[in-house]
Amino acid sequence: MEFTPKWIAWEITRRCNLKCVHCRSSSEMEAKGHPDLPLKEAFRILDDISSYAKPVIVLSGGEPLMRGDVFDIAKYGAEKGLRMCLATNGSLVTDDICEKIKASGIRIVSLSLDGSTEEVHDNFRNEKGAFKGILNAARLFKRHGIEFIINSSFTKRNQEEIPKVYKLAKDLGATAWYMFMIVPTGRGEEIMNELISKEDYEEILDWHYRMEKDEHDMLVRPTCAPHYYRIVLQKSKEEGEKFERRTLKFSTGGSKGCLAGQLICLINVDGDVLPCSYFPKSAGNIRKQSFKDIWENSELFRDMRDFKKYKGRCGSCEFVNVCGGCRARAYAMEGDYLEEEPFCGYVPMRIKRKTELEVR
Repeated sequence: MEFTPKWIAWEITRRCNLKCVHCRSSSEMEAKGHPDLPLKEAFRILDDISSYAKPVIVLSGGEPLMRGDVFDIAKYGAEKGLRMCLATNGSLVTDDICEKIKASGIRIVSLSLDGSTEEVHDNFRNEKGAFKGILNAARLFKRHGIEFIINSSFTKRNQEEIPKVYKLAKDLGATAWYMFMIVPTGRGEEIMNELISKEDYEEILDWHYRMEKDEHDMLVRPTCAPHYYRIVLQKSKEEGEKFERRTLKFSTGGSKGCLAGQLICLINVDGDVLPCSYFPKSAGNIRKQSFKDIWENSELFRDMRDFKKYKGRCGSCEFVNVCGGCRARAYAMEGDYLEEEPFCGYVPMRIKRKTELEVR
């Protein structure tokens, strides 16, 4: 597999006007100890990345619209040939913001929607009016011809909303809907008891598989759920379908599940390059090293790309090449990013056969 960076999320600020229960960076209105990097440094980082590759760059946060120069960053990146995108909670979107989005060269925007009603979404986002902000942002994007996707995060408190949120995303005119199964990092560590169970997780992914078969108008993809690709492969074989045909539209790089440190990464506000948004372990710092050096030579990234090093059930699994398990979840819950995916209940054939032999 070729490990070329295809997608980089960039936390350009840790400041945010919301205080969401699952926030991976524990964002606040004032990001104490984690100041925004200067605009000149942001330009230098874009120069560095674009000299090596041309990945999608998602300007994220915190809330990136809290930076007054966010559109200067976007425009500079676009001029460097990078596909610039924006991830926002939607609450600060206005007609003026929409005009600036279009003028800056931003290609697509993601909105965060975690409930089909004001009560559920506002509870998840810890802010009254957050739901109305999403609806308003979606309406404005449609008016201004701005393509947008919707990201939705789920725990026990809102898992019953999943089919309703999917329908609402479609009704709002989103180009795609990404269903995130949260990883407990940052503020998310405070809601460990709300993580969706293994059993429910499997049922939700099974629902997604059935739903996706009938979905033709909107791209849908479960995110931070790499074992979905194991489920797709199993069910495709049962139904006599070709796996490749069904997975190409999901995955950034083909049929691989976990892309962290392989095709995607996150640059946080301090310049640390992390495998993904939920993996708080640095592979290096882009303010001290080149992106190319970090991407190609860091021990962390090299480990994650070597499936032979994976442990437990993941290390024995016949689906490791299409799944890999969530490395961030293994790190958060097992303390070892090479350990098995703790929220996958599948028992690999190798382990089953060994158990059967021992019983005999």
